[in-house]
Amino acid sequence: MGTADSLRFLLLAAIWGSSYLFMRVAAPSFGPLPLVLLRMVGAAIVFLPWLLRTPVRPLLRGHAGSLFLLGALNSAIPFSLLAFSMLRLQAGFAAILGATVPMFAVAIDALWWHRRLPAQRLSGLALGIGGVTILSWQQLDFRSGGNGWAVLATLGASACYASAAHFGKHRFAGQPVMLPAAGSMLASAVLILPGGIWLWPAHSPALHDWLAAAMLAIVCTALAYLLYYRLLVRASATALTAVTFLIPVFGVLWGALFLHESITVNIAAGMGVTMLGTAVTTGILSRLRAGGAPHLNPDRPRPPSPAP
Repeated sequence: MGTADSLRFLLLAAIWGSSYLFMRVAAPSFGPLPLVLLRMVGAAIVFLPWLLRTPVRPLLRGHAGSLFLLGALNSAIPFSLLAFSMLRLQAGFAAILGATVPMFAVAIDALWWHRRLPAQRLSGLALGIGGVTILSWQQLDFRSGGNGWAVLATLGASACYASAAHFGKHRFAGQPVMLPAAGSMLASAVLILPGGIWLWPAHSPALHDWLAAAMLAIVCTALAYLLYYRLLVRASATALTAVTFLIPVFGVLWGALFLHESITVNIAAGMGVTMLGTAVTTGILSRLRAGGAPHLNPDRPRPPSPAP
């Protein structure tokens, strides 16, 4: 990557890391589903000029079913799970758990295609599971007031992202990169609309909650996806996989700076082991030592988006 793309890469990681911060601020006031509705509608409005183009309409109609499924797996369900988890968890803690997306992707790939995982990837998965255990062991309390369900919801969101990656890269291979990005946003807004309206808060949230929701929709969703898909056709697969390792760092950083969240020894150790497990599982260390992966061919299946 050149200097400009490297800066975009860091900006993307910083933006996606901040999404946990904005969810932590706004979710208690709006509630999970209304917040996700605002996020989806706001992002869909940003993409509207592209969606309304005449050549795009047949693509949307022809892929409607796939776009709704992708929207559910990549946005509506995981965003709702994360918004729910942000009612209980620290933003930085949830961001670290988000680093498990590539591990879920590898595991799903092995199960779906019945592939035997090499010893390196199996050891990486074991490391990752160990890191998640270190990180969340004290949080797995399923009694009233405990954080156990919030932890499972965050991991469920990671599993959804991984499933969406496998579905999207096979279903939309060879299609314009904006089709799954913008089309799935519109579909997810439609999916979340009934629940978001039904559970709309009785009292209007404060101005700072509205600002957090707006940042979540415009910056952390619409702008982030535009940055991601621009990098997708320019950067190497290794670089885009590596964004997964920077999102938790920024998530923990923003949580500490703006929400005064503590960075305990347990969190630091859990983050280190989880990210090491992700690195081993994805093979990114080997590829970096070999000089990085070749540039992506825009007509080939896309790697997963680790968007939180």
